Amino acid sequence: MTELRSAVARLRRQLAALPAEFPDRGIAEEELAALDAAAAGGSPEIPGMRRSLLLIAGAIGSVSALRRGLREVRDAVDLFGGSPGR
Repeated sequence: MTELRSAVARLRRQLAALPAEFPDRGIAEEELAALDAAAAGGSPEIPGMRRSLLLIAGAIGSVSALRRGLREVRDAVDLFGGSPGR
């Protein structure tokens, strides 16, 4: 839980510091908040976390400045059961 919350917090800070506006920024912010809330709750639902991760990736995936932070969040989500293809 701690790693997920830390990764989400870092990506939220990176997103907040990004001066560029883009159409799906609000979606990314909402889904990051949902991931943080799920982790804070103690027993997050893996399908819900994966859904949030997909929405975040779709919203900010083309913003190269956020690529590393997105990868860290994905790696933290994978700790809860690996990626679906593995």
